[in-house]
Amino acid sequence: MEIALAEARKAAARGEVPVGAVAVAGDGTVMAADGNRTREWRDPTAHAEIVVIRAVCAARGSERIGDVDLYVTLEPCPMCAGAISFARIRRLYYGADDPKGGGVEHGPRVFHQPTCHHRPEIYGGLAASEAADVLRRFFADRRD
Repeated sequence: MEIALAEARKAAARGEVPVGAVAVAGDGTVMAADGNRTREWRDPTAHAEIVVIRAVCAARGSERIGDVDLYVTLEPCPMCAGAISFARIRRLYYGADDPKGGGVEHGPRVFHQPTCHHRPEIYGGLAASEAADVLRRFFADRRD
């Protein structure tokens, strides 16, 4: 989660909403790490999770990466939860809850829907206070 938090801080420095993600293979190898890039790439789908999933899929040459664990600083939104399911991510670890925009434990709860084809193991609350603080500071700075 430390790598994901570092990516979130880098995203904030670029003016992006500070969310970071890291994909780790079953043997512990970091496959990809990045932060949000929606503003930089002018792409509303360039959330940290999607950027990282795309990188791992490209490296593996497959749209299914079932032996990969994903660490994210914020509860994934519904779009990212869908991508996590389609990629067959093994485990999802996330930091701060997102009651407003989350899609895992809040909102549509994507993995709990009968139409969801794959549900990763889910572990929320990792470094949650630190992840939430990065977000709080980012938006507080924007308001000042």
